[in-house]
Amino acid sequence: MSSELEGFEMMKQGAEGRLFRGAYLGKPTVVKERFKKMYRHPDLDEHLTKDRIKAEARAIVRSKAAGVRTPCLYHVDFNQRRLYMEDIVGSVTVKKFIKDSLIGCSDEEAMVKIKPVAYEIGSIIGRLHAHHIIHGDLTTSNILYSLSESSKIVLTLIDFGLSHIDNSAEDKGVDLYVLERALLSTHSNADKMFPIILQAYKKANSQESKTILAKFEEVRARGRKRTMVG
Repeated sequence: MSSELEGFEMMKQGAEGRLFRGAYLGKPTVVKERFKKMYRHPDLDEHLTKDRIKAEARAIVRSKAAGVRTPCLYHVDFNQRRLYMEDIVGSVTVKKFIKDSLIGCSDEEAMVKIKPVAYEIGSIIGRLHAHHIIHGDLTTSNILYSLSESSKIVLTLIDFGLSHIDNSAEDKGVDLYVLERALLSTHSNADKMFPIILQAYKKANSQESKTILAKFEEVRARGRKRTMVG
């Protein structure tokens, strides 16, 4: 580990990079570091990685401007391929929140807790898409849940590593489809949650929602066809 990350601990390692947790300028911080791709020419790899880091940082800033809570961006280090971001202390993933809500509860009791969270997820995505921000990896692992001092639900969207800016209804439909597939593969009550998400989505992005949801249905139909064909 380089001296710049002294005192940081590695949280997670994936195919694209590593996440570290520590303090930067006295603030709780998460650092995302992208790997070098040894199979690429070094100049090409540097160029592509720099573009990807720029796109991720831009999406975080634009999302915040769109009224979507994201981690504050503290520093971008192109030489070390790192993004320094706010660590949302005291949060859990929405995935964990939903699973914990089911413990010792009936489905109906759990949905009382989950419904406002599902509605807020739809509102967040609607605001993203209204500003032409495509997240690219919408899952309940990439949304953090916490409570404000007044016990209000606060959701923070993270991991913009696959994000881009586009006004394409197709891309927005794919974003929704990725979320639906993630819910179905992770949560037993996805069939109850997703309609709530779409309801809030339509309200938050009323001008475009009809066109986008039509594209979503097309993408969903193609996905089912691929599943049937194998």
